[in-house]
Amino acid sequence: MAPRVVYAGAVPDVSAHPGAPRRERKKQQTRDALILAALRLFEAKGYEHTAVREITDAVDVSERTFFRYFASKEDLALSFVRDGADALIEALAARPPGEEPLTALRQAFRDSLGQITADGVLSHKPSYLSVLELIESTPTLLAAQLRYSHEHDAALVGELARREGVDPDTDPRPRLLATLFAGLAFLAIRDWRARGAGDTEAMLAAFDVYADQLNPALFGHWS
Repeated sequence: MAPRVVYAGAVPDVSAHPGAPRRERKKQQTRDALILAALRLFEAKGYEHTAVREITDAVDVSERTFFRYFASKEDLALSFVRDGADALIEALAARPPGEEPLTALRQAFRDSLGQITADGVLSHKPSYLSVLELIESTPTLLAAQLRYSHEHDAALVGELARREGVDPDTDPRPRLLATLFAGLAFLAIRDWRARGAGDTEAMLAAFDVYADQLNPALFGHWS
């Protein structure tokens, strides 16, 4: 059996979400503890060699409790992808309506990344960026992430269409921009990892490098 993992001061207490009822705060505390334990074990042993039982042993809860929160080990890892996607849509909806689509999407990406790394479980190490690195370096998780993104891109397409007042079923532009954004993010994460996987600003800087070259790449000659 793997040794129990200790997180001195790392797991948020029930006061971390003061606006929620105590029962909900306790549930969030348990979920955060499971995530932290899993990520530490993934880092120490590797994703493929970590069992659900080891995660629950580290937190001192039952496997039944784990499966109340996550369908599987993969589901736990991809919860960050889902949370990030939800935060992006929320941030995009909050951008000023006068912003052009690409500008709004770039700023929403920055806003959402700042939001999900600001507090709670993702403010601790391993961070959200460490999770991205885990997914990118684990073939089964990378395949699952790509599958999830392909199956759930309708929300981003729909929000882009809503902001511009177009029909996403007949106008190809929202889907085209969503696909370009996914490509920019992929390239940024690849370069971010190649340069040593720094902090949030380093990842956003890598994204901006590619986004700034989008118009020059699409229009005119490159010489």
